[in-house]
Amino acid sequence: MAVLSELEPNKVFKYFEEICSIPHGSNNLKQISDYLVDFAKAHNLKYRQDDDLNVIIWKDGSKGYEDSEPVILQGHMDMVAVQEADCKKDMEKEGLDLEINGDFISAKGTSLGGDDGIAVAYTLAVLDDEEMAHPPVEAIFTVNEEIGMLGAATIDVSDLKGRLFMNMDSEDEGVFTVSCAGGASVICKIPYKRDLVNAPVIEIKLHGFTGGHSGVEIIKERANSNCAMARVLLNVFQNVGMRLVSVNGGEKDNAISKLSEAAIVVLPDSVDKAKKIIEDTFADIKEEYRVTDPDANLTLNVREPDMVDAFTDAATLATIIAMVNMPNGVQRMNPEIDGLVQTSLNMGILRTEMLEVKMTFAVRSSSETEKQYLIEKLKSLTEIFGGSVEIVGPYPGWEYKADSRLREVMVDAYKDLYNGEEPVVEGIHAGLECGIFASKLPGLDAVSFGPQMNNIHTTNEELSISSTQRTWELVVKALAALK
Repeated sequence: MAVLSELEPNKVFKYFEEICSIPHGSNNLKQISDYLVDFAKAHNLKYRQDDDLNVIIWKDGSKGYEDSEPVILQGHMDMVAVQEADCKKDMEKEGLDLEINGDFISAKGTSLGGDDGIAVAYTLAVLDDEEMAHPPVEAIFTVNEEIGMLGAATIDVSDLKGRLFMNMDSEDEGVFTVSCAGGASVICKIPYKRDLVNAPVIEIKLHGFTGGHSGVEIIKERANSNCAMARVLLNVFQNVGMRLVSVNGGEKDNAISKLSEAAIVVLPDSVDKAKKIIEDTFADIKEEYRVTDPDANLTLNVREPDMVDAFTDAATLATIIAMVNMPNGVQRMNPEIDGLVQTSLNMGILRTEMLEVKMTFAVRSSSETEKQYLIEKLKSLTEIFGGSVEIVGPYPGWEYKADSRLREVMVDAYKDLYNGEEPVVEGIHAGLECGIFASKLPGLDAVSFGPQMNNIHTTNEELSISSTQRTWELVVKALAALK
């Protein structure tokens, strides 16, 4: 028996429940993609399914809207499929077990996939409604958004005529996103040479830093443990004869590093002086970041003299100076959207590997030219030290559009539905599929929005029923206004 059958709008929840009955975690999308194709066939709608399983469905405008500018409705069909340790469900083969708790829909023991199943459900409800007033609709359903926006990157949209783009992949009701950052992972590789030296080793561990997402939380100016380590090593190098043995830190390029470790060798009679410099430098860092990183800590360990394969003096100098001088953090704020970071980078990963030290940065900007300049800056600094740069997974940003017809229509529709309340109009310093589509469809006028969802990508994910209803009314009203 259907769990959501009594909820309104009936078609939205009907399609959402059907979607939830189909396994559709990332990279497991053949069944849900074919479901969309079958829907198009059943409703006599033109469609296209590509080799990557992306689907586009077309529908003519309703009476009186036949010649209106087409509108694109877009969302992704994959979900983050996670489950509790004691849940026995095979999420590769089985659908979800939905339940209603007050105003919220959730799934027993698993994530819900409201991100972005609700966008698919909204779009199917539009395509299935013969009474609704709307312009011609071009509906895009992409694959594998959750693992790198892969479907948006490969889909061919050259035959689309629309430039009004409603992306329904946001999770906060009343928030309209109108800009996002583009980015890339930039790996700076500094070569080094080693030789053997007989000396004591000091092991340095910086840990307990707050960390966070390098897009959303870079504005909070938290300490990056890799940058803190660079500062510690520089002070030791300037005051005590030392060589690097290794330096490592961070886990992901898009996460502000919380832990970094280094090993250095010094002369036996310099151990105490080196330890004091390390402790004093860290004390300065801890005081400066006492608000953002109150739990930052230092651990030191000294090993007795032994033969150690250490960096040469020249390699030690090059590595430390490179670490210290690489830019990190917020580079520029957006001049049009108050409080929005426009350009930033994060030294998320630091690794000592065979013959080179790798520093991996997540570079982000809503300005493509600023992003490219920052990449060139990293490249030139790396080359000074005889190194090279590798750029991985670049994706375009979505710049704020000052003269947005769609934004104006949606703001007016929202105010009318919410008794004059103004929606929040903002940009985000992270990637959205809108950025990729903006690069493919010149002049794209886009807004990203959605109903209220909490704890997405977790087993506590929930979708608000009342918010889903209100957001549907917003979709209906906005489409009618786009004549």
